[in-house]
Amino acid sequence: MNASTVLTTSAVADRHSRGANAGIGLWVFMGVATTLFLLFITAYVMRMNASDWSAIAMPWQLWVSTALLLAGSVLLQQASKAAQGLHWGQAGSLLLAGGACAWVFLGVQLWAWQALYAQHVMPAGNPAASFFYLLTALHGLHVAGGLVAWGVITHDFWRRPDPVRDAWRMALCARYWHFLLAVWALLFATLGGLTPEVVRFICGPA
Repeated sequence: MNASTVLTTSAVADRHSRGANAGIGLWVFMGVATTLFLLFITAYVMRMNASDWSAIAMPWQLWVSTALLLAGSVLLQQASKAAQGLHWGQAGSLLLAGGACAWVFLGVQLWAWQALYAQHVMPAGNPAASFFYLLTALHGLHVAGGLVAWGVITHDFWRRPDPVRDAWRMALCARYWHFLLAVWALLFATLGGLTPEVVRFICGPA
């Protein structure tokens, strides 16, 4: 085994080590973020029994948001698989498409907010509306943070390609998008389907 082979093997091992460490860091971050969302949802449920609570109708745009986030999650998973299979052209196209879905997701979320504003559903005055804006904004910030990472991955993929690094980066990006989708599904179900009657049925009378 010559020196160049040793160097190459060492570099590959280093990249795999970085990927493993980044994966652990992402799991920790997702655990913390999940706890944060669950705390807000718990507060939402506890607040529902107040006399000033007035449920709001979910704007239809949220269904479009859900479809976009689902599509982005699937596309990024396929991008990760393509990268692992060394199909770099396909991986790059899927990576771009997945990120585009996330950008459109944020635009549709703003559209949903505008639709509520047009119906005079404001953040202040109704706790249900306040929680809606708070929770969707918090989730949107997590999507925006994911897009920052996606931008770095996409830039490096096209400008400074590295097969090992790009493969584990795309895998982590896909994992984070699955997390965003799961959180959004929980939020959507909570905001759109949970009512004081349902809470009392599940938890019993206060």
